[in-house]
Amino acid sequence: MSEGGAGEVSLTLPRRVLMTADTVGGVWTFALELARGYLPYGIEVLLATMGPLPSPEQRREAAGLPNVTLFESAYQLEWMEAPWDDVHHAGSWLLSLEDRLRPDLVHLNGYVHAALPWSTPRLVTAHSCVLSWWADVKQSELPGRFRRYRQEVAQGLAAADLVTAPTLAMLQALQSHYLALPRVRVIHNARCPDLYFPVAKEAYLLSVGRVWDEAKNLAALAGVAPYLPWPVYVAGDQVHPDGGSAELDNVTLLGKLSPHQLAGWFERSAIYVLPARYEPFGLSVLEAALCGCALVLGDIQSLRELWDEAALFVPPDGLGALSQTLKLVCSDHNLRTSLAQKAQRRSERFSPTVMAAQYLEAYSAAAAHFHQSPPPAGEKVKPCIL
Repeated sequence: MSEGGAGEVSLTLPRRVLMTADTVGGVWTFALELARGYLPYGIEVLLATMGPLPSPEQRREAAGLPNVTLFESAYQLEWMEAPWDDVHHAGSWLLSLEDRLRPDLVHLNGYVHAALPWSTPRLVTAHSCVLSWWADVKQSELPGRFRRYRQEVAQGLAAADLVTAPTLAMLQALQSHYLALPRVRVIHNARCPDLYFPVAKEAYLLSVGRVWDEAKNLAALAGVAPYLPWPVYVAGDQVHPDGGSAELDNVTLLGKLSPHQLAGWFERSAIYVLPARYEPFGLSVLEAALCGCALVLGDIQSLRELWDEAALFVPPDGLGALSQTLKLVCSDHNLRTSLAQKAQRRSERFSPTVMAAQYLEAYSAAAAHFHQSPPPAGEKVKPCIL
């Protein structure tokens, strides 16, 4: 590691970070935003992707950051159906990258691979998990097929030198579903405001999310759309990574849009709606707030934590409340303006500069723990996936 940095951080900084990511949802956006935040510090990010291969647009995004080098794979992600052979091979691939690239720290945006026999400190960021998703979305007993997932995730969390989460709600979910974690931090996600240019608002409602993901609860929005005075547009991938496609009636589906295309929809939308049942952070909500949209959100712990008093909240199961609230916001210009201003002011809390600085402090803490208690000489921690 090398000394130095920029801004307010005065730490021993990593020169190179090996970071994992998937290309399915917000983890990809998070990884690139964090890499952008590391540019002033001269930190190189070695980005190893799993799941579906990056799209041409995603490859262009990564190529636009001079400190990012992309390493692609198509291994299944740990939350997919029967992934364990792929997870095992992905672990071998990641260890080979560490051996070849010699990073100073490994930043894992998943859980299971934290239990690999790394030679460097490892930090885990908890973006979501199957058990907390199931508890909030299905609200039923966890099927037996997830026992192995629970065990593997718990072992990965236990092996991490530090665990971060984007909200206290997500951190508490980990503690509830897996194990007590002694070394944790809440670090909010962020989005660069320079990517957005609010313009005159138009009379439509927007929602963004994977259409196939029940957590987003987009079916509820589609259910009330015929009774609203304004049209409803929904952007997001309809094709599930494990196969199959989701459809919604009564709304206009925009499909999966590039960040540039999506920014245009955010900028023009007067109201952003996300009646989510489960949302550990919600980057789309932050993007909408940066663009001055009035926010109507699912009344869940994480979204309350981030947007209380800067949004209107509706019960995820309350179709009547959702319909009434949206009709009210559509019809009341002063209310929309007030909500938009509150959301935009709140969005200023989620600064990419602050996020990068806090992660660098977390890296320093993870490294300190690793060097205080490394594996005994000649012995490596057995990876849980083998």
